[in-house]
Amino acid sequence: MAHQPRRQSFSGPLPGGATNNDLAWPFGKLDAIDRDDNRETAYEIFFTACRSSPGFGGRNALTFYSSHEHGNGDGPGSPGSPSGRVNGVVTTPTSRIKRALGLKMIKRARSRRMSSMSFGVSGGGSTTPSSPVHHHHSHGLSNNFPFSTVPATRARRPMTSAEIMRQQMKVTEQSDNRLRKTLMRTLVGQMGRRAETIILPLELLRHLKPSEFNDSHEYHIWQKRQLKILEAGLLLHPSIPLDKSNPFAMRLRKIICGSDTRPVDTGKNSDSMRTLCNCVVSLSWRSTNGNPTDVCHWANGFPLNIHLYVALLQAIFDIRDETLVLDEVDELLELMKKTWSTLGINRPIHNACFTWVLFQQYVATAQMEPDLLGAAYAMLAEVATDAKKPDREASYVKLLSSMLTVMQNWAEKRLLNYHDHFLRGTIGGIENLLSLALSVTKILGEDLRITEGEGKEKGDFMVVESTIDRVDHYIRSSVRNAFAKIIENGNFKSATMEVRDQEASEALLQLAKETEELALRERECFSPTLKRWHPVATGVAAVTLHQCYEVVLKQYLAGTAMLNSEVVGVLQRSGKLEKTLVQMVVEDSEECEDGGKGIVREMVPYEVDSIIMRLLRQWIEDRLKRGKELLNKAKETETWNPKSKSEPYAQSGVELMKLAEDIVNDFFEIPIGIIDSLVFDLADGLDLLFQEYCTFVASRGSKQNYLPTLPPLTRCSRASAILKFWKKASPCNVGFEHVHQVGSMEGHHARPSTSRGTQRLYIRLNTLHYILSHLHSLEKTLTLSPRVVSSTRNRSMSNNKRQSSSSSYFENTHESIQTACEHLSEVAAYRLIFLDSNSVFYESLYVGDVTNARIRPTLRTLKQNLTLLTAILTDQAQALAMKEVMKASFEAFMMVLLAGGSSRVFNRSDHEMIEEDFDSLKRVFCSCGEGLISEDIVDREAEVVEGVISLMGQSIEQLIEDFSIITCETSGMGFIGTGQKLPMPPTTGRWNMSDPNTILRVLCHRKDRLANQFLKKSFQLAKRR
Repeated sequence: MAHQPRRQSFSGPLPGGATNNDLAWPFGKLDAIDRDDNRETAYEIFFTACRSSPGFGGRNALTFYSSHEHGNGDGPGSPGSPSGRVNGVVTTPTSRIKRALGLKMIKRARSRRMSSMSFGVSGGGSTTPSSPVHHHHSHGLSNNFPFSTVPATRARRPMTSAEIMRQQMKVTEQSDNRLRKTLMRTLVGQMGRRAETIILPLELLRHLKPSEFNDSHEYHIWQKRQLKILEAGLLLHPSIPLDKSNPFAMRLRKIICGSDTRPVDTGKNSDSMRTLCNCVVSLSWRSTNGNPTDVCHWANGFPLNIHLYVALLQAIFDIRDETLVLDEVDELLELMKKTWSTLGINRPIHNACFTWVLFQQYVATAQMEPDLLGAAYAMLAEVATDAKKPDREASYVKLLSSMLTVMQNWAEKRLLNYHDHFLRGTIGGIENLLSLALSVTKILGEDLRITEGEGKEKGDFMVVESTIDRVDHYIRSSVRNAFAKIIENGNFKSATMEVRDQEASEALLQLAKETEELALRERECFSPTLKRWHPVATGVAAVTLHQCYEVVLKQYLAGTAMLNSEVVGVLQRSGKLEKTLVQMVVEDSEECEDGGKGIVREMVPYEVDSIIMRLLRQWIEDRLKRGKELLNKAKETETWNPKSKSEPYAQSGVELMKLAEDIVNDFFEIPIGIIDSLVFDLADGLDLLFQEYCTFVASRGSKQNYLPTLPPLTRCSRASAILKFWKKASPCNVGFEHVHQVGSMEGHHARPSTSRGTQRLYIRLNTLHYILSHLHSLEKTLTLSPRVVSSTRNRSMSNNKRQSSSSSYFENTHESIQTACEHLSEVAAYRLIFLDSNSVFYESLYVGDVTNARIRPTLRTLKQNLTLLTAILTDQAQALAMKEVMKASFEAFMMVLLAGGSSRVFNRSDHEMIEEDFDSLKRVFCSCGEGLISEDIVDREAEVVEGVISLMGQSIEQLIEDFSIITCETSGMGFIGTGQKLPMPPTTGRWNMSDPNTILRVLCHRKDRLANQFLKKSFQLAKRR
């Protein structure tokens, strides 16, 4: 056992009642008998048993022999005799018991108890001191105990054992004198009478009269105490079972009940006294078999006898410092042995009670004297020996089990939470308490149960938990409790259960710090001691803390679906804590047989990196989900109205790119190294989002929605009805254009005809270019961020996973934007030409005749529309949009020539005017804007139209010949035989001068007799009406 010096002395009475500092009383309760009653009765029994000893009234001194010196085998708690004793006075006390139990001698002046020398008559006429007082070095005891004192001038001598016991048991001189007188009266002529034959309470009731007390009330209280003792020993807790119908018991019970209200008359001629004596004597001298007995049984029933004996044993502690055992303990225990026959005590019971008293005193004195705990542990060796004896009584086993269970519970309560009970100044005490707890557990598990044979009938033995398992349990439990206390004292519970913000993260960071400090304190303070019983004490503590923190971390992460800098900080700190704990386990288990594999397997890794990766992916999914929600909202609410003139693009596009930029910026603000595979995942998600948005922006039909339906082919007569009509309607040669202009077209005040719908298409184009302009900054951020680290993950180009920094993260988006811009530009152009400008272009150009319906009004409106186009569209969108308007205009011009319907007829002589008008149309696009469309592009796009115009300048004969040849070639006929007709060429829409359908349409619109005959003969085409 480890020894620690006492930090300070403990002085004061033991707490009353059955519990001392949460230590339960294991020996049962006595109703109506308090601690003072026990103590006074115990002293009376002790004095009666020792009456023949020196100092108690006896003439001859006892002869003591040290069993330790002569080797009689008695244990450390066995009564023995100190050397240097003369006539009951210990002159130079040297305690064998204290040496054996590891208790220090007091060795101070006040331990030499002194008494004034006064002479009086007592007992058998011997001279004995009657008024012991303290040495002048004692401190204020006159205030605490009712001892009489004598003048300091009187001579002093060492105190006798009787005086020491009276002082230790706080018995007044008056009570002591009454006891002496009673014994002198009782034992007149019977000095050899044995103590176990004396019914002491009865003798005291018989011989002490009310006149010997200060007043009747004091006598009544004293009498009730004696009757309560008799009731407890004879009626409530008899050593020999008592029949409830026993007449003596019934009479005695009646007398005792009556004494509560008034004292029992104890006079010689009193009937109640005679009845009391008869009942008590009859009940006390009973035997188990009915045969006569030489011992009376009034104080040897359990638990009365244990209460009384423990009260005696408590007297060995110095009343001036109750953490100390008197140096005279050997003599006092030897004297107490004389009470065994009266109280039914034997050596095993004495050893158990003495162990309990030492342990109880350690607890009652605030555990300030570790030597007391060491002494209790030393006595357990004697108890273990007694417990193994085969002739144990059942009552002893019950008593011992109850006592050891209480000791075990008290010790384990502290060992299961040793971090709270053993602070820095008292850490060494854990070794003493652990030794005692393990010894108690061993006795309870092995000595009391296996040897009892509880399992032998079944052919097996009771399995006892090993020492390592017990210590393992203590470590894990205490570490868990210490961790729980950190949780309770901190802000961790509310943070993990309710709050999901910075406060929770800070709480987890602080918890990790305190957990690591707890682990290091465990290794430094407790593990060196616990390692004596457990080879990997530090490892067990580290594993337990790892598991405890894991629970809190999981609670925290359960409410943390997304990753942020606070969560990353918590996870990184958790990873650091885990590394520290794992290192502690590894270092502590180096000498284990399995190299610590078993204990390490208990540590389920936090997998911080995997959690961060999972949360990162969840973070990416959540942000992309927000983008998807924004896109869905745009599909429902977007009106394609610009934010302002300075910001001519849709609000949804601005919000989408703002969200994308925030996502990328927030992504790289997460304080971890981000592997490139995650960057690709984020870029791919954004890429898909942008593509879907581009598809949404471009979802405005096609040019086919705006192309007019082709009129049926007819042949022109020489004087068609419509021509006659226009000639009659315009005798003054008024131009046709004035009839069909929408709005006021006079002078140069033409207005643009661009509709709101077309303008919204321009906003869509601007929005696409706005997105395109912001993709570069996103690319730059994703590519150049220093937070990106390489991963081993293979990403192929076929899956849009770029392997070189030169490839674009948003290559698909670039392609989608390009496609969408081309589509929207085309749709906007055809809407502008065939819907918005239809009245001044397709519906009016060359209607009636060429001369009166030239292209000039159309060009004025077109220029205004192009001016508005350049005003709305951003610079990047203008070139493509202008080109598409040009293509749509050229197609509209060609449709006027080839599919103008019955309102248009052409002569060969119109060729030059048409060619001139088309050149004017070309110049509009060459001159519009600052080089938006180069002349080469205009010329290239105009080639087809110019080819068609050239057909209109050819003769009918040439047209018919070319048509016949090309039709035969394309149809596969080769040549036309006799009786065969030319097939009708299909309308492909790809008109050009080599297309038979194009030549046919030129013929249909030619006002010529030969053409009319050819069409009628070859295809039976209807004549225009």
